[in-house]
Amino acid sequence: MKQIDHIGIAVPELAAAVDQYKNLGFEFHGMEEVVEQKVKTAFFEIGESHLELLEATGEDSPIAKFLAKRGPGIHHICVRVDDIDAELARLAKTDAILINEKPVIGAGGHRVAFVHPKSTSGVLLELLEQKKAADA
Repeated sequence: MKQIDHIGIAVPELAAAVDQYKNLGFEFHGMEEVVEQKVKTAFFEIGESHLELLEATGEDSPIAKFLAKRGPGIHHICVRVDDIDAELARLAKTDAILINEKPVIGAGGHRVAFVHPKSTSGVLLELLEQKKAADA
């Protein structure tokens, strides 16, 4: 695991949250909808990391379920890995509970997978392998 890529924050209304973070002085990097994950995202740069605001696009979205259960706030921490397949294989040999045994495509076209909070002292952990320039 190389570094923290971003912290995901669940919000009930993305446009209002984007305005809040812009007013706080964070550098806005755009919005994207990830249809497969039923979420709209907005990214803000902070040093070498990012904040990712997340809004549900449907009531069956994991973000909608999170908001209903816990309200707005930190949803996950994402760390970069060089080889997500190798990292998932390594974690599968441990007691880690994997939500995704194989990577899926996340925001920005990056390959991602999630580790269940039961394996991380209550924090949802996202693994992210950056999209390679040749894949762009």
